[in-house]
Amino acid sequence: MDGSVIMKNILYISYDGMTDPLGQSQVLPYIFGLSKLGFTFHLISFEKADKFRQHRAVIQAKCAENNVIWHPLSYTKKPPLISTIWDVYRMKKLARTLHVQHQFELLHCRSYIAALVGLNFKRKLKIPFLFDMRGFWADERIDGKIWKKDSFIFGKVYSYFKKKELSYFQEADQVISLTENGATEILSWKTLKIKPQITVIPCCVDLALFDPSKIVDGDKIQLKASLGIAEGQIVVGYVGSIGTWYMLPEMLQFFKYYLTQESSAIFLVVTGENPSTILEQATLQGISSESIRITSCLHAEVPKHISLFDFSVFFILSSYSKKASSPTKQGELMAMGIPLVCNAGVGDTDKIVLANKSGVVLNEFTDNAFDTALHELKLISPNHFQAKTSATFGLFEGIQRYAEVYQKIISPKD
Repeated sequence: MDGSVIMKNILYISYDGMTDPLGQSQVLPYIFGLSKLGFTFHLISFEKADKFRQHRAVIQAKCAENNVIWHPLSYTKKPPLISTIWDVYRMKKLARTLHVQHQFELLHCRSYIAALVGLNFKRKLKIPFLFDMRGFWADERIDGKIWKKDSFIFGKVYSYFKKKELSYFQEADQVISLTENGATEILSWKTLKIKPQITVIPCCVDLALFDPSKIVDGDKIQLKASLGIAEGQIVVGYVGSIGTWYMLPEMLQFFKYYLTQESSAIFLVVTGENPSTILEQATLQGISSESIRITSCLHAEVPKHISLFDFSVFFILSSYSKKASSPTKQGELMAMGIPLVCNAGVGDTDKIVLANKSGVVLNEFTDNAFDTALHELKLISPNHFQAKTSATFGLFEGIQRYAEVYQKIISPKD
């Protein structure tokens, strides 16, 4: 981009908190990068009480350092639905107050809840809005069994957001999709009278942080020792949450099969989840706790932990809504040169892995499939795919794409 962007006021609205790991890895880095290009940000987010107490000062300092004005609101959890309605009311009220003061030229709305405000501003105040969809949110609630379509209440809520979804796509000035798969799906809908302008930007990674050349061998040795991993032990790694979408039983099933070939291998899980959840499932799979290591760390320490992996496994439940998903861990692992074992049917994951020869894609979870994958894994060269990570997942490239979208929306028309 050139230097033509001068003090364009943007209101960024996120229902995710900036003190959450997601906010720190997938919101703030983009905003800080865009701020350096000349955009001025006001940021509304909803913060969980415990995380806010822990990290408020750090996030506030980072925002101030990057000329981002942060307006944190408290996230309301209970009662269901009513709490969200209350939060949307507060979101809209604060957005209107800030607009009176700062006259925003664009609302950047992250996901479906925030887009309720963006749509309102577009219709009533004629202010452009960017729908940063992040995935098929309403369908994720159904596929993840958080909502049930046959429930009187949640069935109506689902229908409400599916109608809003069409409005978002038809009335937003631009749409961001995490995947080509998701964009293709949207453009195929016959219910869309107006085809949206979609730009694909996956979950990007800070390559300055996830840089294997910055990992000191002595630090790796020390970390291994602290985790009870001996030199020479093969480490199969997993990083991230263990929840609705991640197939922990199948991942452990794969590791159990791997133990038949490498009996001393360790499954290292880097997560903020309760270790008992993982250990209980390992026991059900007949895996000794001696073969499992579970730890947690700050985001800045994730690269060092990933560097211990010989390869990584992540299996994600394939469903309709997952067409639009981009696992953050994929870019992080590829940037660190860690070969992947993953499954097909999730966003662009399998397409990217195969195109970059960065790992193995499974279509089923059987011993035969595991055996084939392990043979193919031996042919993977980290040097081959690591250099390609920047073009697909590089944060700098992601920031540039967002900046181009902003310019399309707010630049004066010739």
